[in-house]
Amino acid sequence: MADEKFNFAKQRLGEVMESTIMLVDDEPVMLDIVQALLEESGYQHFVAVEHSTDAMSKMEASNPDIMLLDLDMPELDGFQVLEQVRNHKKFSHLPVIILTSAEDAASKLKALELGATDFLSKPVDPSELGLRVRNTLSAKAYRDQLAYYDSLTGLPNRNLFLDRLFWSMENAKRTGTQLVLLDIGLDRFRKIYETLGMSAGDSMLQDVALRLQKVIRTSDLISHGQGRGSQENVARISGEEFSVVLSGVSQLDRTSMICKRIIEEVEKPLEFKGREYYLSAGVGMSVYPDDGEDVESLVKYASAAREHAKVQGAGKYLFYSGEMNAQALTVINMEAELKNALKNNEFELVYQPKVDGSTGRTVGVESLIRWNHPQRGRVAPFEFISVAESTGLIVSIGNWVLKEACSQMSHLHGLGYDDLTVSVNVAALQFEDEGFKASIVSALDQSGLNPKSLILEITESTLMGDVDRIVDLMEEVIGLGVSFSVDDFGTGYSSLSYLKRFPISELKIDRSFLLGISTEDDDRSIVQAIITLAHSLNQRVVAEGVEEKIQLEFLQQNGCDVIQGYYFSKPLETRGLIDYLA
Repeated sequence: MADEKFNFAKQRLGEVMESTIMLVDDEPVMLDIVQALLEESGYQHFVAVEHSTDAMSKMEASNPDIMLLDLDMPELDGFQVLEQVRNHKKFSHLPVIILTSAEDAASKLKALELGATDFLSKPVDPSELGLRVRNTLSAKAYRDQLAYYDSLTGLPNRNLFLDRLFWSMENAKRTGTQLVLLDIGLDRFRKIYETLGMSAGDSMLQDVALRLQKVIRTSDLISHGQGRGSQENVARISGEEFSVVLSGVSQLDRTSMICKRIIEEVEKPLEFKGREYYLSAGVGMSVYPDDGEDVESLVKYASAAREHAKVQGAGKYLFYSGEMNAQALTVINMEAELKNALKNNEFELVYQPKVDGSTGRTVGVESLIRWNHPQRGRVAPFEFISVAESTGLIVSIGNWVLKEACSQMSHLHGLGYDDLTVSVNVAALQFEDEGFKASIVSALDQSGLNPKSLILEITESTLMGDVDRIVDLMEEVIGLGVSFSVDDFGTGYSSLSYLKRFPISELKIDRSFLLGISTEDDDRSIVQAIITLAHSLNQRVVAEGVEEKIQLEFLQQNGCDVIQGYYFSKPLETRGLIDYLA
């Protein structure tokens, strides 16, 4: 059983023969003999120290895996060196085999008390030397496997990775080269984990780990360092977060190429129980020594860059910049202000009319959020929505919008406009939230609004993920009487398969296609195709962003069902909407 455990450790750590062995002895001949014997056993990496006073500095520079230490030396004896090793924060558990000609029990007992791992008598027996070193390194490998490696993926864990990063930075300092730290986060993984269960999540993490190693292993753009395989460059830091150290980088644009490869690999389909699932990744990068000269700074800045990349959307990668500190502070401050805005009722809704394409009658409105900041006045949505999404506050804000829109539409119905519908935008995080359906039920119950008057607008990217789960959730919501609309259609993942699969009642043509209607044949063809396709699937078509008569006429000629935009009205507050309807 012990041999099986040791073999397992060897597979994870790489060959024990790649270990770095430090030899400390004041006799040059003995150093040569011991090294020669170990070389015959297959070991290749040695640090020979003749002067014991140099032992600690050589150790810090070389980071050995084991030390063979003579006791009887003139400057510092072996006991003193051993004591220094055990008092060193990084090497307190380094295996130390004592090489000594002393036979007295007192010397051995003292060495054991100071933390010696094993003993070898001089003159050394070649077979015994090889066996003691191999067993000691194998035991160390197994202990390291338990303490420093992730049990799920076999990758270094956070503790070992930080140690590797430190030594990589030390090497970069000596060689005058750059080092790049990559912080990789899997987008929306936690939702898949919670939905499909632990076994599915674990399987996907293992696949991602293998893909990351493949990218680094096959890359000819970096130096892995002597004796280290690609598994030493990649680590699993937390649940869905990985890190990679790229050493010996000469051109930063090549690092971008590696990031692209990583993102492409992660985005390939992941299979679990015969079905395919999709993930995406965001990557943040920090550079040594430009961004920081210590481990803590480099890690912090890579993480900040990843968070910034996440805000920009899935599948993005960014280098850290000094501006991100200011931006990060802005996000922190705005997060606090958004929480206060919810508490202090600083949000309000405005409504843009939706007009029937054939009759010109107002058939519904789209609700749009506005923030009345007590100091800055009205804050545009583009200034705070991304922060709300990155901090998770979008769920609470979205639920407030849902309740407010239902309440105000119910009020309008009471004034006689009972045929109007209200469209509410739903963020991806809000749609994925476990309480999504319950929040709809609550908004409808509290307002008394007819569910058929509520339309939920989601983007195409929201529909990416576990298709069966999404369809089931949509069917449950539709069972309440609510319908779904796909916003910004044509700009994301449009495909016939999902139009057929998902229970969608309405498509909204993205405004970018309307801009070229008067001049671009391609845009006209795309709009015509979307209208035809939607109608063939019994779906309504809404065109938003209509501002010119030529756009209106084209849409009417091609049978667009509903039209909204500044041509009819800008977004209106409730009082203005009542006047408009009257």
